[in-house]
Amino acid sequence: MSSEVKPVEEGMHTITPHLVCANCREAIEFYKKAFGAEEVMAMPMPDGKIGHAMLRIGDSPLFLADEFPDYGSFGPLALKGTPVTIHLSVPNVDAVWDSAVAAGAKVRMQLADQFWGDRYGQLDDPFGHRWSLAQHIRDVSPEEMEEAMKRECA
Repeated sequence: MSSEVKPVEEGMHTITPHLVCANCREAIEFYKKAFGAEEVMAMPMPDGKIGHAMLRIGDSPLFLADEFPDYGSFGPLALKGTPVTIHLSVPNVDAVWDSAVAAGAKVRMQLADQFWGDRYGQLDDPFGHRWSLAQHIRDVSPEEMEEAMKRECA
């Protein structure tokens, strides 16, 4: 056993989203199909619900769990929405977009080239979580972005 324990485990990031989903097992399968997620682990409770799961999308971990209303743990469907958007940067956004829509995601903002230099769009997954998908396609200076924002948002 090593005498030095790393405060942030190998392969983890400082911030990791932890999503609560009604029917976590279905959510895991959706994220595999939609975003190419890899299931690292899932810990079922005695009643079959998932108490904790970890997926990996690209180089990033994603934690999941089923709803546990008795403990105040609800997903966005039960809460009737979410104020949170999970941003996913990928090398081929069109392919990931198509996979997510085919897997059942609903388009919130159509995928398009944006003035800030990304090809970007937003989706809602079947579990009520909002995702933005992006691929950086061109570098834009702060001055160009400011001018473009004035035109786009006027």
